Formats: sequence, C-alpha cells, structure tokens
Amino acid sequence: MGTAEPPVRGRSTRQRAAVAAALADVDEFRSAQELHDMLKHRGDSVGLTTVYRTLQSLADAGEVDVLRTNDGEAVYRRCSTGDHHHHLVCRSCGKAVEVEGPAVERWADTIAEEHGFVDIDHTVEVFGTCGDCARSAGRADRS
Repeated sequence: MGTAEPPVRGRSTRQRAAVAAALADVDEFRSAQELHDMLKHRGDSVGLTTVYRTLQSLADAGEVDVLRTNDGEAVYRRCSTGDHHHHLVCRSCGKAVEVEGPAVERWADTIAEEHGFVDIDHTVEVFGTCGDCARSAGRADRS
C-alpha cells in the first residue's frame, strides 16, 4: 500500500514506527504474532510485547480495526476510514473489505429502543469465502 503509515500515539520510537509501517503494508487482518514475524523477517528488532502495546495503542485511537477469530485471537488491520463500518472477511485468505451497513444500523437502533437501551455500540463482521478463494477451490475440486 502506498499511503502513509498511521500515526502512533504515545512515545514515538523506531519500534512503534516499524509496527505501523508493517500494518501499512498488508491488507489482511494479522495477529500480533504474525506482525512480529514480519518485522523479524524484515530485520526489525521489535519485541512481541512492544507489538502488542503498539497495536493496543492504535486500536484505542481508532486507527486500526480489531477482530476476534473463532479461537478468540485478536487480529488487526489498518483502518482505512474513520467512519463506523463493518467487514466482510475471507476465512481462507484473510482478505477484508470494509462495508457500510445502513440496514444493520437501523436494526441496532430499533432493537435497542424496543428494549430501552440508549448509547448503544455494536460490531458486525461477516465471514465467508472471497471470490478468488472460491474460484481456486473450484479449480482444485475439478483436478
């Protein structure tokens, strides 16, 4: 990706900048361990604890999206929009697409109102298989 890295809140260090740069280079959601491995392969000396802390700082600032995988692991991706959004995520390759969900927003507001809730927040992620992976699987099935 050719865009600038997201700013990193807190003390600016070479290690934190390296984590932000690694996030800027990937489109898929990645775990802290995967990002740590990426950094090691690039020759960046960044501890796993620093990776976790930097990701938490970026998440708290709304600069990265965080999802939980089926096994509960947090995975991170640079957020391309500051607006509220949802994701379509490929189970096979991890490709993620940010989508708006006006129907989801209306449903969340309605259901909250019906039950007397105010100041609501929600997260909706939709998992499936992207077209590329589905086509690849189709080719593999025919072999």
